[in-house]
Amino acid sequence: MAAPLMDEAEPGATEGRDFVTALARGLSVMRAFTAEDQDLTLSDLSKRVGLSRATVRRCLLTLQALGYVQSSGHFFRLSPQVLTLAQAYLSSSLLPRVAQPFLERTSEELGQSCSVSVLYGTEVIYVARSARRRLGSLNRDVGTHLPAYCTSMGRVLLGHLPEAELDLFFRSAELLPLTPFTIHDEGELRRALDVVRREGYCLVDQEMEIDLRSLAVPVHNAAGRVVAALHVSTQASRTTVEELMGNCKAALRDAAAGMRPLLVGA
Repeated sequence: MAAPLMDEAEPGATEGRDFVTALARGLSVMRAFTAEDQDLTLSDLSKRVGLSRATVRRCLLTLQALGYVQSSGHFFRLSPQVLTLAQAYLSSSLLPRVAQPFLERTSEELGQSCSVSVLYGTEVIYVARSARRRLGSLNRDVGTHLPAYCTSMGRVLLGHLPEAELDLFFRSAELLPLTPFTIHDEGELRRALDVVRREGYCLVDQEMEIDLRSLAVPVHNAAGRVVAALHVSTQASRTTVEELMGNCKAALRDAAAGMRPLLVGA
Protein backbone atom coordinates (compact mmCIF):
# COMPACT_ATOMS: atom_id res chain seq x y z
CA MET A 1 0.00 0.00 0.00
CA ALA A 2 1.09 3.55 -0.61
CA ALA A 3 1.85 5.83 2.28
CA PRO A 4 -0.79 8.52 2.69
CA LEU A 5 -0.38 11.63 0.58
CA MET A 6 -0.52 14.88 2.49
CA ASP A 7 -4.11 15.50 1.32
CA GLU A 8 -5.08 12.24 3.02
CA ALA A 9 -3.61 13.11 6.39
CA GLU A 10 -5.95 13.48 9.31
CA PRO A 11 -7.32 17.00 9.80
CA GLY A 12 -4.92 18.95 11.95
CA ALA A 13 -2.11 16.41 11.46
CA THR A 14 0.35 19.23 10.73
CA GLU A 15 -0.95 21.53 13.42
CA GLY A 16 -2.09 21.36 17.03
CA ARG A 17 -0.34 20.13 20.14
CA ASP A 18 0.44 16.61 18.85
CA PHE A 19 2.54 17.88 15.93
CA VAL A 20 6.20 18.54 16.87
CA THR A 21 7.20 21.39 14.59
CA ALA A 22 10.84 21.39 15.68
CA LEU A 23 11.19 17.71 14.74
CA ALA A 24 9.59 18.33 11.34
CA ARG A 25 11.98 21.20 10.69
CA GLY A 26 15.00 19.12 11.68
CA LEU A 27 13.99 16.33 9.32
CA SER A 28 13.43 18.81 6.47
CA VAL A 29 16.97 20.10 6.99
CA MET A 30 18.35 16.55 6.79
CA ARG A 31 16.40 15.86 3.59
CA ALA A 32 17.86 18.97 1.95
CA PHE A 33 21.21 17.23 1.43
CA THR A 34 21.55 15.27 -1.81
CA ALA A 35 24.17 13.31 -3.71
CA GLU A 36 24.81 16.41 -5.83
CA ASP A 37 24.91 18.76 -2.83
CA GLN A 38 26.60 16.98 0.05
CA ASP A 39 28.10 20.16 1.52
CA LEU A 40 25.76 23.09 2.12
CA THR A 41 26.03 26.40 3.92
CA LEU A 42 23.53 27.79 6.39
CA SER A 43 22.24 30.14 3.68
CA ASP A 44 21.88 27.27 1.19
CA LEU A 45 19.83 25.25 3.66
CA SER A 46 17.68 28.21 4.67
CA LYS A 47 16.69 28.77 1.04
CA ARG A 48 16.06 25.07 0.39
CA VAL A 49 13.78 24.43 3.33
CA GLY A 50 12.11 27.86 3.41
CA LEU A 51 13.02 28.61 7.01
CA SER A 52 14.89 31.49 8.62
CA ARG A 53 18.63 31.25 9.10
CA ALA A 54 18.16 31.34 12.87
CA THR A 55 15.76 28.37 12.78
CA VAL A 56 18.01 26.35 10.47
CA ARG A 57 21.02 27.16 12.66
CA ARG A 58 19.27 25.74 15.73
CA CYS A 59 18.32 22.60 13.78
CA LEU A 60 21.90 22.14 12.58
CA LEU A 61 23.40 22.61 16.04
CA THR A 62 20.96 20.10 17.49
CA LEU A 63 21.65 17.56 14.73
CA GLN A 64 25.38 18.13 15.17
CA ALA A 65 25.14 17.54 18.92
CA LEU A 66 23.31 14.26 18.22
CA GLY A 67 25.95 13.20 15.70
CA TYR A 68 23.82 13.39 12.53
CA VAL A 69 25.54 16.45 11.01
CA GLN A 70 29.19 17.43 10.66
CA SER A 71 30.58 20.91 9.98
CA SER A 72 33.69 22.18 8.27
CA GLY A 73 34.05 25.93 8.32
CA HIS A 74 30.88 27.39 6.82
CA PHE A 75 29.78 24.07 5.33
CA PHE A 76 27.64 21.33 6.81
CA ARG A 77 27.15 17.72 5.70
CA LEU A 78 25.36 14.62 6.97
CA SER A 79 27.43 12.22 9.04
CA PRO A 80 27.52 8.41 8.78
CA GLN A 81 25.33 8.34 11.90
CA VAL A 82 22.35 9.01 9.59
CA LEU A 83 22.72 5.48 8.26
CA THR A 84 21.55 4.13 11.60
CA LEU A 85 18.10 5.55 10.85
CA ALA A 86 17.90 3.61 7.59
CA GLN A 87 19.28 0.51 9.26
CA ALA A 88 16.52 0.67 11.85
CA TYR A 89 13.94 0.39 9.06
CA LEU A 90 15.82 -2.29 7.14
CA SER A 91 16.33 -4.48 10.20
CA SER A 92 12.76 -4.14 11.46
CA SER A 93 10.90 -4.48 8.15
CA LEU A 94 10.12 -7.95 6.80
CA LEU A 95 10.08 -7.00 3.11
CA PRO A 96 13.78 -6.07 2.65
CA ARG A 97 14.95 -9.13 4.61
CA VAL A 98 12.79 -11.51 2.58
CA ALA A 99 13.59 -9.86 -0.74
CA GLN A 100 17.39 -9.69 -0.55
CA PRO A 101 18.30 -13.34 -1.26
CA PHE A 102 15.79 -13.49 -4.10
CA LEU A 103 17.26 -10.31 -5.58
CA GLU A 104 20.78 -11.70 -5.45
CA ARG A 105 19.82 -14.98 -7.13
CA THR A 106 17.74 -13.26 -9.82
CA SER A 107 20.45 -10.68 -10.48
CA GLU A 108 23.06 -13.43 -10.85
CA GLU A 109 20.80 -15.38 -13.19
CA LEU A 110 20.05 -12.40 -15.44
CA GLY A 111 23.37 -10.57 -15.22
CA GLN A 112 21.42 -7.40 -14.41
CA SER A 113 20.78 -5.35 -11.29
CA CYS A 114 17.41 -5.93 -9.60
CA SER A 115 15.53 -4.08 -6.88
CA VAL A 116 12.37 -4.00 -4.80
CA SER A 117 10.48 -0.74 -4.36
CA VAL A 118 7.43 0.52 -2.47
CA LEU A 119 5.09 3.41 -3.21
CA TYR A 120 5.31 6.45 -0.96
CA GLY A 121 3.14 9.38 -1.95
CA THR A 122 3.87 10.17 -5.59
CA GLU A 123 7.24 8.39 -5.61
CA VAL A 124 8.74 4.93 -5.38
CA ILE A 125 11.50 4.21 -2.88
CA TYR A 126 14.07 1.42 -3.25
CA VAL A 127 13.95 -0.74 -0.10
CA ALA A 128 16.17 -3.58 -1.35
CA ARG A 129 18.77 -3.79 -4.11
CA SER A 130 21.03 -6.49 -5.49
CA ALA A 131 24.73 -6.11 -4.82
CA ARG A 132 25.63 -6.63 -8.46
CA ARG A 133 27.80 -3.81 -9.80
CA ARG A 134 25.93 -1.16 -11.76
CA LEU A 135 27.18 1.34 -14.31
CA GLY A 136 26.41 5.02 -14.84
CA SER A 137 22.84 6.18 -14.30
CA LEU A 138 21.81 2.67 -13.21
CA ASN A 139 23.76 3.05 -9.96
CA ARG A 140 20.82 3.60 -7.62
CA ASP A 141 20.92 2.33 -4.07
CA VAL A 142 18.51 1.61 -1.23
CA GLY A 143 16.70 4.82 -0.30
CA THR A 144 16.67 6.22 -3.82
CA HIS A 145 13.31 7.75 -4.64
CA LEU A 146 11.98 8.27 -8.16
CA PRO A 147 8.71 9.55 -9.67
CA ALA A 148 6.12 6.77 -9.81
CA TYR A 149 4.32 7.79 -13.00
CA CYS A 150 7.25 7.17 -15.38
CA THR A 151 8.92 4.12 -13.80
CA SER A 152 8.00 0.48 -14.31
CA MET A 153 7.80 -0.27 -10.59
CA GLY A 154 5.76 2.87 -9.98
CA ARG A 155 3.20 1.91 -12.59
CA VAL A 156 2.92 -1.62 -11.21
CA LEU A 157 2.12 -0.16 -7.79
CA LEU A 158 -0.17 2.56 -9.12
CA GLY A 159 -2.02 0.01 -11.22
CA HIS A 160 -3.03 -1.88 -8.07
CA LEU A 161 -4.21 1.12 -6.04
CA PRO A 162 -7.89 1.45 -5.14
CA GLU A 163 -9.65 3.97 -7.40
CA ALA A 164 -9.90 6.66 -4.69
CA GLU A 165 -6.16 6.46 -3.94
CA LEU A 166 -5.31 6.60 -7.63
CA ASP A 167 -7.47 9.71 -8.03
CA LEU A 168 -5.60 11.28 -5.13
CA PHE A 169 -2.30 10.43 -6.79
CA PHE A 170 -3.28 12.27 -9.96
CA ARG A 171 -4.37 15.30 -7.94
CA SER A 172 -0.95 15.38 -6.25
CA ALA A 173 1.55 14.25 -8.90
CA GLU A 174 3.26 16.51 -11.40
CA LEU A 175 3.41 14.68 -14.73
CA LEU A 176 6.38 16.03 -16.67
CA PRO A 177 7.76 14.95 -20.07
CA LEU A 178 11.20 13.85 -18.86
CA THR A 179 12.10 12.44 -22.28
CA PRO A 180 10.36 12.49 -25.69
CA PHE A 181 8.92 9.05 -24.79
CA THR A 182 7.39 9.90 -21.40
CA ILE A 183 3.67 9.33 -20.99
CA HIS A 184 2.57 12.47 -19.14
CA ASP A 185 -1.08 12.81 -20.09
CA GLU A 186 -3.40 11.63 -17.30
CA GLY A 187 -5.86 9.88 -19.60
CA GLU A 188 -3.12 8.05 -21.47
CA LEU A 189 -1.42 7.09 -18.24
CA ARG A 190 -4.65 5.75 -16.75
CA ARG A 191 -5.09 3.55 -19.81
CA ALA A 192 -1.50 2.32 -19.45
CA LEU A 193 -2.19 1.44 -15.80
CA ASP A 194 -5.25 -0.56 -16.84
CA VAL A 195 -3.00 -2.62 -19.12
CA VAL A 196 -0.45 -3.12 -16.33
CA ARG A 197 -3.16 -4.30 -13.94
CA ARG A 198 -4.55 -6.72 -16.49
CA GLU A 199 -1.24 -8.17 -17.72
CA GLY A 200 0.60 -8.26 -14.38
CA TYR A 201 3.81 -6.55 -15.45
CA CYS A 202 5.08 -3.21 -16.77
CA LEU A 203 7.74 -2.38 -19.33
CA VAL A 204 8.98 1.22 -19.43
CA ASP A 205 11.22 2.10 -22.33
CA GLN A 206 13.28 5.30 -21.98
CA GLU A 207 10.49 7.32 -20.37
CA MET A 208 12.50 8.47 -17.36
CA GLU A 209 15.94 8.57 -18.97
CA ILE A 210 17.20 8.02 -22.48
CA ASP A 211 18.85 4.58 -22.78
CA LEU A 212 17.16 3.32 -19.59
CA ARG A 213 14.80 0.38 -20.01
CA SER A 214 13.13 -1.49 -17.14
CA LEU A 215 10.61 -4.23 -16.42
CA ALA A 216 8.66 -4.70 -13.18
CA VAL A 217 6.21 -7.20 -11.70
CA PRO A 218 4.08 -6.95 -8.53
CA VAL A 219 5.13 -8.57 -5.25
CA HIS A 220 2.17 -9.94 -3.27
CA ASN A 221 2.18 -10.73 0.42
CA ALA A 222 0.86 -14.01 1.80
CA ALA A 223 -2.66 -12.58 1.88
CA GLY A 224 -2.52 -11.69 -1.81
CA ARG A 225 -2.17 -7.91 -1.48
CA VAL A 226 0.40 -6.10 -3.65
CA VAL A 227 2.98 -4.65 -1.26
CA ALA A 228 5.93 -3.89 -3.55
CA ALA A 229 7.31 -4.06 -7.07
CA LEU A 230 10.27 -6.15 -8.21
CA HIS A 231 12.15 -4.80 -11.20
CA VAL A 232 15.19 -5.16 -13.40
CA SER A 233 16.77 -2.16 -15.10
CA THR A 234 19.21 -2.09 -17.96
CA GLN A 235 20.59 0.08 -20.72
CA ALA A 236 18.41 0.04 -23.82
CA SER A 237 21.56 -0.06 -25.93
CA ARG A 238 22.58 -3.34 -24.27
CA THR A 239 19.30 -5.22 -23.75
CA THR A 240 16.44 -5.54 -26.22
CA VAL A 241 12.75 -5.43 -25.38
CA GLU A 242 12.52 -9.06 -26.48
CA GLU A 243 15.21 -10.08 -23.97
CA LEU A 244 13.40 -8.30 -21.14
CA MET A 245 10.08 -9.83 -22.07
CA GLY A 246 11.58 -13.31 -22.27
CA ASN A 247 13.91 -14.60 -19.58
CA CYS A 248 13.76 -11.46 -17.47
CA LYS A 249 9.99 -11.43 -17.03
CA ALA A 250 9.91 -15.14 -16.19
CA ALA A 251 12.75 -14.77 -13.66
CA LEU A 252 11.09 -11.79 -11.96
CA ARG A 253 7.77 -13.60 -11.68
CA ASP A 254 9.47 -16.67 -10.21
CA ALA A 255 11.23 -14.52 -7.60
CA ALA A 256 8.03 -12.68 -6.70
CA ALA A 257 6.19 -15.99 -6.33
CA GLY A 258 8.96 -17.27 -4.06
CA MET A 259 8.68 -14.23 -1.78
CA ARG A 260 4.91 -14.39 -1.42
CA PRO A 261 4.50 -17.15 1.19
CA LEU A 262 7.27 -15.58 3.29
CA LEU A 263 5.63 -12.16 3.46
CA VAL A 264 3.22 -12.91 6.28
CA GLY A 265 1.84 -9.73 7.74
CA ALA A 266 3.88 -7.51 5.39
